Amino acid sequence: MDLRGNWGQASFSVEMAVTPQERNLGLMNRESLPATAGMLFVFNPPRSVSFWMRNTLIPLDMIFLDRQGVVQGIHENAVPLDETPIPGGDRIFAVLEINGGLSEELGIAPGSQMRHPVFGPSAEWSCGRS
Repeated sequence: MDLRGNWGQASFSVEMAVTPQERNLGLMNRESLPATAGMLFVFNPPRSVSFWMRNTLIPLDMIFLDRQGVVQGIHENAVPLDETPIPGGDRIFAVLEINGGLSEELGIAPGSQMRHPVFGPSAEWSCGRS
């Protein structure tokens, strides 16, 4: 899975969370996450989403994406074990969770674009487009 924007490009190896059971478990009870790893939560059809950090032991950045793979918002450094809801917005198709602070470090921002097969051909990148 790749992300790009005017800040550059980054690649991540992602685990998929597509079923309700996979989404409910997420990254709970993990003590670490490799720097280039993440979890991609998919919501089809797109909907209003909210996350929390119950039983999640590491800080995470949550990147909220629309159906075309465009970043709509980011919640940085979600606090481990905090059960306060983190709203992601409306019409969210996917959420990428990565290590906390990594979004800022890389420069990932709203408008950045993700490329992954789950987004289908609408997320293909053409030459010269950033």
